[in-house]
Amino acid sequence: MGAELSKTSTMDETSDEPPTSAVLLDNCHFSQVIFNNVDKFYVPGGDITCYYTLTQNIVPRGKDWVGIFRVGWKTTREYYTFMWAPLPSDARSDTAVQQQIQFKAYYLPKDDEYYQFCYVDQDGVVRGASVPFQFRAETEDDILVVTTQGEVEEVELQNKNLRKENEELKANCASLEKQNINLEKELNKMQELQNSLESLRSNTEKLELELNSLKKENKQLKELDDCREAELHQLKEQIQNVTSDKERLETRLKTALDHMDQLQSQVLNYEKEVENLSLMDRDKTEQLESLKEENRQLRAIGTQQKRREDELLRHLAQAEEVSSFSVASQAQAPIPSPEVGRFLFGNPYCAAGAKLGAGAADLVSIRKCPTCDEVFPEDSETSQYEAPVQSHVLKCPVCSEIFEKSNKQVFDDHVFCHGLE
Repeated sequence: MGAELSKTSTMDETSDEPPTSAVLLDNCHFSQVIFNNVDKFYVPGGDITCYYTLTQNIVPRGKDWVGIFRVGWKTTREYYTFMWAPLPSDARSDTAVQQQIQFKAYYLPKDDEYYQFCYVDQDGVVRGASVPFQFRAETEDDILVVTTQGEVEEVELQNKNLRKENEELKANCASLEKQNINLEKELNKMQELQNSLESLRSNTEKLELELNSLKKENKQLKELDDCREAELHQLKEQIQNVTSDKERLETRLKTALDHMDQLQSQVLNYEKEVENLSLMDRDKTEQLESLKEENRQLRAIGTQQKRREDELLRHLAQAEEVSSFSVASQAQAPIPSPEVGRFLFGNPYCAAGAKLGAGAADLVSIRKCPTCDEVFPEDSETSQYEAPVQSHVLKCPVCSEIFEKSNKQVFDDHVFCHGLE
């Protein structure tokens, strides 16, 4: 059942609202549903019945509806009221079906504007429309007044002519409907051809796009091929350069290996030299140790010699005080000479000791230098005798050991050994 509408209010929003669309009049098919027996006006306050015929060009569906529209509407959303269209009992689509539907007075318009019935399918597309009508009361112009027999005959003649014209109009209408159907078929065919053409155009555009894409891809592949050829040429040049570098490096490697062999040979020679130097160093070390030992023995002998010389000098001093030389000769003892074979260079003090020992006895009677045999008179002072004696000897600045001046090499070795300590 339709929703309640009025001139000044909008439609109630319920779940029974009919399907509508914004499709304009140019896209509607008004000949698929034909409305019959539509009056010029309907009296307000009463129910009205709408008669219509479903042609074989329409397939009724459950959501089809019949609405009352004010003349001048643009889309199916501008209906005033509506009723759901009942489905026909005979569902065959190859014959026309007569249908009717009743609108209650409560839902009908209350003004005297022109309205019309419209059949709308469930897609919101108008499939048929009636002639316009009004909702108003009867007027005197609508009352038939019969006056005379002649007038009646004239009216009947007019009615007859009108009926004849009506039949002709109906025939023309049927012919027009048939032509309309044929035109619709041709239009459908044209539409199908148009759709096919559009499809072909679309496919053509797609093919052109694909062709352009393939051309572009082919161009890119050619550019890529050129780039790869350039890269291949560059790689070949790099390979040649690498090969040349390899040969040059192999030559350098061979030269380096030869040089390394020479270096290894030199290293072997150096190792032999180092070994020889090590042996020489060990020999030198042994000689140094022997020299140190000899120096130690010499120092010990020098110390003994110094004590003896000091003792000799003390005896000489006593000889100055004692008038008798016999007492001094008895106090002296022979100086033992160290063994010569114990030293590497011999005992340099052996001769000096022998001389000093021999000269000690002579000094008892005379004053004679034990080194140069110079004779001093008995009455000469001790300082006159000691000065020439000390001029013939060397005194060590470190340990004060005394050496003969003739043995300067022994004295130098002695001082050098002090530097090694």
